[in-house]
Parts: sequence; structure tokens; C-alpha cells
Amino acid sequence: VENARDGQALEGDLPPADIFPLPAVFTHQKPVAYAPLPQRLAASQPRAFAMSMSTASSSMNSRISGFHKLGVNERLDALKTAGFLSVENSLALQGEGLSMETAGNMIENVVATFGMPMGVSLNMIVNGKDVVVPMVVEEPSVVAAVSNVARMARPTGFVACADDPVMIGQIHIRNVPDLAGSKAALEGSYEKLKALAHEIQPNLVKRGGGMRGMEVKELLYEEEGEVEERSLLLNFFLDCREAMGANMINTTAEYMAPEIERITGGKVGLKILSNLADRRLVRGEVNIPFERLGTEEMEGREVAEGIAAAYRFAYADPHRACTHNKGVMNGIDPVVVATGNDWRAIEAGAHAYAASSGRYLPLTKWKVVGEALVGSIALPMQVGTVGGTIKVHPTAAAALSLLSVSSTAQLAEVIACVGLAQNLAALKALATEGIQRGHMSMHARSVVARMLPHESDEVREKVLKKLIASRDVRESKVGDMYREVTGKTL
Repeated sequence: VENARDGQALEGDLPPADIFPLPAVFTHQKPVAYAPLPQRLAASQPRAFAMSMSTASSSMNSRISGFHKLGVNERLDALKTAGFLSVENSLALQGEGLSMETAGNMIENVVATFGMPMGVSLNMIVNGKDVVVPMVVEEPSVVAAVSNVARMARPTGFVACADDPVMIGQIHIRNVPDLAGSKAALEGSYEKLKALAHEIQPNLVKRGGGMRGMEVKELLYEEEGEVEERSLLLNFFLDCREAMGANMINTTAEYMAPEIERITGGKVGLKILSNLADRRLVRGEVNIPFERLGTEEMEGREVAEGIAAAYRFAYADPHRACTHNKGVMNGIDPVVVATGNDWRAIEAGAHAYAASSGRYLPLTKWKVVGEALVGSIALPMQVGTVGGTIKVHPTAAAALSLLSVSSTAQLAEVIACVGLAQNLAALKALATEGIQRGHMSMHARSVVARMLPHESDEVREKVLKKLIASRDVRESKVGDMYREVTGKTL
């Protein structure tokens, strides 16, 4: 499969241990040897890469001082002033969002819509470009954590590179009289099957997408106590361009099925995409010098070594790796949801990819290299910038516009870097002050707002400061602090 942005297969040495290669498959094309990420970026995005490896420059700056202190309308005005948000999209973000009429046309038995907070992470630079990242999430500290790490990574920021948007379609063939002969016949029929795929997807071909290869496997089902069953599997690889691709894949698979039955003499069963989109990986990296990691209690090198040790813990133990990866997805899922993409597909693909070696492993790596902490991430990223929810949900469309990405590749690159940033924030908290202290401020603010809904902002702020200082964020404690501040009892 051709994976470079310009459609040319990249040549190079096999990747080092801290970069994640794709498995080799039969594709009717020359196999690709994966070069290290900086070489891949330099080949596919020379201009952006040159910027990201020096001091990033952009006509827009996502470093907006004092943003968290502004009111909601003032924040929208600041984003408009900075050039990230149009008047039209600002109005969309201030509107009702998803109407009941639209919701009723999306799913069955609608009775209401469900609101979630949408914040923006600032300071992020990806491949030399400043971006403001919309995030829909209910968990405190996630948005602030990504913003803080992004600021730490400036001015160079993150570098990332996404494969071409190639999705996998699966066609399962049962009751095949001659498995070996049918496998060879299918492999010899690639051009015919490719023609069928392009016949049913002419607009995709016009946009530069289409069939990129296929593989045929003999499958053996052998479960203890059950009868063995042998069958064939045809995996085809379709470049879906700016779409996530589920509908394209499924339509194409159904259209090819009769010809596959004719070739094999078998019966086609399931015809569907795979959410393990390991032909559509995105990779990202960040380099943080020690001096930016230090705290009042710990030097930067000590913090970096603690983070690297936390990664090794996750690599060695699947129980820790699961929680490690949950932290990665804490950053990824909110952006996927905000942009109207399928977070369930992303989660399924990410965790399957984490276990693809036969062991469940972390999706990120953290190593001490010279005088810096170097992090990398790799995972499938099946996102789209057209169709689906994006077309009908005004808030999702506005969020996607806010990101100012021009392709699914750029969207995937930003999402991966947000996941890497959130993972670093969590590991840094664990390696220094502990995760709970980082959550405490936002959790305390939520508790005070819930307990004192009718009090003035001045009283709430005084109670909040006392509550945080006590490090005991409980509802009963709010009553104690309220009494100290006002002399009244809740």
C-alpha cells in the first residue's frame, strides 16, 4: 500500500524499535519499508516539516494569554480575533446545537438530546502549524492538561505523519470446495475485482481514491470441543480519501460478492469493514528538553526518568498498559467526538492494535534521549472530514472548521498529537505530584458550584480556595468552609 502523502511509496531502512511498522501483507504492489518518522515527514511534507523542526511560524497563534479567565462569549471573541473562528461558526457554537428534528432523523426512538461540555485546548503546534483543538469531554483537567503540555512543547511543537486513508474490507467465503485453488484464483483475479470496486465507486476514483490492493487467507476455526471449520478470507484495501469509509467499504464488498462466489464456488458470508484499520496509521513525536519538565520539588531529568520508567511499567504489565492507554484515549476521544467522528471505531481499533503483537502494549513510548524526553505514538486513525454526523450536526461542523484542517490526514495527525500530549500530562502528574492533585482544582470547583448554586461568585471563590487548600474535597467540607466564610450554615 502506498502510504506517503503524495502517493509515492517511501523507501528507507526498517524502522527502529521505537517506531511502529505495519505488518507485511500481499498487496499486488511493492511492499513499503517504513523509514523513521522524521524521514517520512521530510519526504511527504517538506515545507511543514522544516518549520516544525525549527521555530514554528504561522499567521495564527494558538497561544492566547488569559483565555481561561474569560467568559464564554469573550472566549469566542478571542478565537475570532485570533483568526481561528468565523462569525458563522461562532453563531453555530452559541446555538442550540443538534435540533430535535435532526436528532430524530439520526437514530430511532429519540426523546431528547444530551449536552456535553466542549472546551478548546490552546498552544498546540502540529507540523509547524498552530491549531486550536475542540474537545468534548466531561472529565476535569483533560483540556487544561493538553494545553499545558502543548505550551511545554513550544516553539517546535509536535511532528506527525498519517498514512493514506486506506481502509480494509473483509469478505468471508465459506463452503469452498478447493481452498488452495480458490485462493490462487482470487489472487489472479485482482484486476477484475479492482474494476468492480471502481465501477461501484466512480466518484471516489475521480477524487484519487480506489482499490490499493488485497490479500487472500485460508482461515481455520478450531475451538476446543467444536468441529473445525476451514474457509477463505479476502481482505481488500480501499483508499477512501476524505471519508471515514465504512459505507464505501460495505457497499464495495457487497458489489464484489457475486463475482467472488463465481470464482470460488463457495458461499459469501459476512461482507464488512474492519475497524482494525492498520493500513491507516498515524504516528506522532514530541521532544521535551529537561528544563521544561522540572517542578519546584524535582529536577527535569528526574521527572523525565520517572516518565520513562512509567512507560516501561506499562510495557511490562498489561493491567498498567490498559490504564496507560486509557490516558491516551482521554485526549483522542474528545476530539473525535467534537468533530462528529466515530469514537467507538477509534477505540476498538486502538486497543486491537495495542494487542496486535500477541501482548497488550502501550500505544505510546517515552525514552530519555540525550538531554530530553522523547515521546512517540502510533495507532489506527479512521476519521473523516465529510459525510455522516459532520454533515448534519452544526456543532461538529463548526468544531471541524475551528481546527482548520484540510484533509483527513491532518485531522488524524492533530488527534494523535493530542493523545500523546494527554498521556504525557498524566504520566508527569503520576511521576511527580500524583494524579489526584491535578484533578483536585476542577473537581473542587464542580462541587462548590453544585453546593452553592445561588451564592455570589465572590463567596464561591473564597470557599473554593479554602477547599483546595484543605485537600479534602467533599460536600460536607464545603459546608464547613461556607460557614467559615459567611458565618452561615448550609
